[in-house]
Amino acid sequence: MHTFLLAFLASALYGTGLVTTYFGLRHLSALAGARVSIPSAALLFWGLSPFFMDWAHRQEEAVMLFALVGSFYPAAVTLLTFVGNRRLGPTVAGTIGSTTPLFAVLGAALFLGEVPGIGESIATTIIVLGTMALSRSAGGPVAGSERSALWMPWSAALLRALAQVLSKAGLALWTSPFAAALIGYSISAVIVWTAGFLTERSVPTFNRRGVAWFALTGVLNGAAVLAMFYALTTGPVTVVAPVVATYPLFTLSLSALLIRHERMTARIVGGVILTVAGVIMLVAR
Repeated sequence: MHTFLLAFLASALYGTGLVTTYFGLRHLSALAGARVSIPSAALLFWGLSPFFMDWAHRQEEAVMLFALVGSFYPAAVTLLTFVGNRRLGPTVAGTIGSTTPLFAVLGAALFLGEVPGIGESIATTIIVLGTMALSRSAGGPVAGSERSALWMPWSAALLRALAQVLSKAGLALWTSPFAAALIGYSISAVIVWTAGFLTERSVPTFNRRGVAWFALTGVLNGAAVLAMFYALTTGPVTVVAPVVATYPLFTLSLSALLIRHERMTARIVGGVILTVAGVIMLVAR
């Protein structure tokens, strides 16, 4: 049960972070937002490191794995998600992103030996279908001119899954979720700032509202990653990944309260029922 609670916490934080991102993108570009959100989480982790880090017991192989994860997660995944949302819209990008648990379960089976049972496989499939239905609640077909951007959300989904599998492998060597988050976010912070210097032709405009929203987003996403890593230390990827993927439930609820543009449709109701049913099946197992 401890694993499920941590995974649900990660899901809730991720879902809330998507809503704060929505408000932040009203004031800053995607890259500028990433240059605020990711370093904000990294700075928070470094500030807390004297209380939670024990470098004396570090394992070099685990540090290398955490750094490898940080080279693409959250940096590359964040940029791919932001740009994919802008090119394709949240409907298509969100639907493709909902397939992350399938890749994570497959990767865990191939590289970690975590072969899911029939019950877990059915529950994961139900959760994926439910989150896809939630993400497609206001969707439409992809225009021909946009199909060239489909690789972005697919790549983001694959990289998210790979991050979960590699992090689980690193945590098996050094059981320090805080170290995994601190190292990963530190590497990603350097990457997003380097990407900004290489791609921004002019000095990006930062304003207080945009910085505040994306700083909050960084804290929420950082806490979500930390909760997910703690869940991975107590449970398998085949359980954690599907539960974390239920974040559209929280995004939908908060959007209805704060943004007020979501309408309850048969698709949304069906998505909620499928997602909740899948999670209940996992918990029951």
